[in-house]
Amino acid sequence: MPDLPRGFLLPTRFTGTALGSPHAWSPVSASEFVLAHTRLAPVPFVPEVRLHLAQDAIDLWEHTESHTGESQPPPFWAFAWAGGQAVARHILDFPDIVRGKTVLDLASGSGLVAVAAALAGARHVIANDIDPYAVAAITLNAQANAVPGTVTSNGEDLLAGPASPDVDVLLAGDVFYSKEMSGRMLAFLERAAASGTVVLAGDPGRAYLPHDRLTVVAGYDVPMVGALENADTKRATVLRPSSPV
Repeated sequence: MPDLPRGFLLPTRFTGTALGSPHAWSPVSASEFVLAHTRLAPVPFVPEVRLHLAQDAIDLWEHTESHTGESQPPPFWAFAWAGGQAVARHILDFPDIVRGKTVLDLASGSGLVAVAAALAGARHVIANDIDPYAVAAITLNAQANAVPGTVTSNGEDLLAGPASPDVDVLLAGDVFYSKEMSGRMLAFLERAAASGTVVLAGDPGRAYLPHDRLTVVAGYDVPMVGALENADTKRATVLRPSSPV
């Protein structure tokens, strides 16, 4: 079972790859759903960014499955997770990391990191997530922060491809939440770093974080809202692959 925060206990029917039937949603209906079940609010540790955020994870998950009529992944896109907040804060505080560059925000969720990169001066940001509701949320959040021309969404499973991404910078927040995903993500991040891409990942110390393969760049005490985590504040680190392979 994935090492998810409190409030996100996966039912046995969830495999980690469910996207819903292609007939169960559309970009318009997904956007309407996001707007109907979230409110626009500043991110606690990154107040420069406003996101469409939800209050109750389980209630939203149930509504998502009702909307599609079938099993869905947890609505990660509706919350500002600690690792993503740490990466977003880091690139806003050190904008030269992304300024004028092409950036990939992998497993983007809400698009928090992508929006932060755009605000920090990135030339183009690709916000990638395989959940169609996340794709809708990313588009809405880019619009809410006046960066829709810089941030573009992408719904492909990039981890399935053999090649490293053709970008200058790769950012990823909260991606080491299960054993399987941690392995796939680490391989992708190390491959990107080996090709010369600047790679940064954010994580609050989840069980499947591969400490021995990553080097800490910075650490932040990130305030949390609601019952997402088991503490009011989470220590999250920004890391890079230790040795490109």
